[in-house]
Amino acid sequence: QVQLVESGGGLVQAGGSLRLSCAASGLTFSSAAMGWFRQAPGKEREFVAVISGNGASINYAAAVKGRFTISRDNAENTVYLQINSLNPEDTGVYYCAAKKSPNVSQAGYDYWGQGTQVTVSS
Repeated sequence: QVQLVESGGGLVQAGGSLRLSCAASGLTFSSAAMGWFRQAPGKEREFVAVISGNGASINYAAAVKGRFTISRDNAENTVYLQINSLNPEDTGVYYCAAKKSPNVSQAGYDYWGQGTQVTVSS
């Protein structure tokens, strides 16, 4: 059974940073593309970033490029999302997702975590 468990969210002031983690189990982690999504209050869930199984290919949503960094540690079966220069528009629930396919597209995810709340105060 595949499990994705996010952590690292919290309340932070604007301008601050957070590092989110997602621990995966039950899948061949090193061959799974891993993505991050977020859902702001009252809005639909949106793509944030994705990284290929070997970490060589990465895609970001245009809105976060330059402030967000996705990375992974295949030895620890963990994917990370470093978020810098946080602003109130970054508030939302951040979800980790995994796909059996190796492609780094925004769609086609097979497994989802429960999410971690990020709240940015102004």
